[in-house]
Amino acid sequence: MDGYAVRESDLSDASFSLPIAGEAAAGAPPGQVLPDRSAFRIFTGAPVPQGADRVIVQENAERDGDRVTFVRPHGAGRNIRSAGSDFAAGEALVPAGVRLDWRAQTTAAAADRGELVVYHQPRAVIIATGDELAAPGDADERPGAVPESVSPGIGAFATLQGGHLLRAERLPDAPDVMADAAARALADADLVIMIGGASVGDRDYSRSVFGQYANYVFSKVAIKPGKPVWLAKVGGRLVMGLPGNPTSALVTARLFLAPLLVGLGGGDAASVVRFETGLCADALPACGDRETFLRARRTAGGLVLADSQDSGSQRSLAASDTLIRRLPGAPAAPAGAEVAYLDF
Repeated sequence: MDGYAVRESDLSDASFSLPIAGEAAAGAPPGQVLPDRSAFRIFTGAPVPQGADRVIVQENAERDGDRVTFVRPHGAGRNIRSAGSDFAAGEALVPAGVRLDWRAQTTAAAADRGELVVYHQPRAVIIATGDELAAPGDADERPGAVPESVSPGIGAFATLQGGHLLRAERLPDAPDVMADAAARALADADLVIMIGGASVGDRDYSRSVFGQYANYVFSKVAIKPGKPVWLAKVGGRLVMGLPGNPTSALVTARLFLAPLLVGLGGGDAASVVRFETGLCADALPACGDRETFLRARRTAGGLVLADSQDSGSQRSLAASDTLIRRLPGAPAAPAGAEVAYLDF
């Protein structure tokens, strides 16, 4: 505190005065000594002179030349922060798995750490495939073209989850072109994200461009929407295939891409997919034989289902902020039923 450093043994009832023997400011080297029966002018953040065991705040003091008079009772507080009172040598302040956000960086800097050992952000390349795709803003210039709306969302989503997006490419359904782009992506990135071409159509090439080198972690998942999602290892890299339907792509990204990126970045992958419990304001239909994720939005009255659950609906996607989880074979449920949901 701004005030005067004194010895407890030199204190008397107000009013009393002491000579000022020196001054200590923030940034001054420690080691100054407070003589007996004297005071040191001191400022917030300064090292306390040896011998002092209390700082009396300046609001309780009046200075006249080289003497200070303490005109009011000083109270019980000593106004001195002890060395090591916040943290001590050897304490773990920013443990492994913590993202270096503004809090962690402040704490690390306070510990006088100029460098930290970190996981690098997983580097990602997005490859969107389809003859019909056009850059947003250009689709209306070509009859039959469709705005390629998935990769902008997936790119933003990957960045939000700690990934470093190197580039996003938009390619036609041409195996040679796709294979060349895939090879470059594997050379540059830790994770290649293939969008579209993941199903069983004659022009679905996203899997085949990796040929015999793809070692599948899983080739599809019994969920709705998003059944064609897949993950493979190719050499020392990972490749995730997402469906071409925008909603399917974003739902599967939330379920699979998010924990993958967090895990690759050194975080706790499981923490990203912990479901919460809430009430659904709408009646729920019976669930089929695949685990189903329904888009919904939070309201004061509970979770409200999106108007459309179609996998291609992008209007409902924009209004949804939760995914309600329905297990295979779950019966219909009335409005107000308890459900498991995930932030979306």
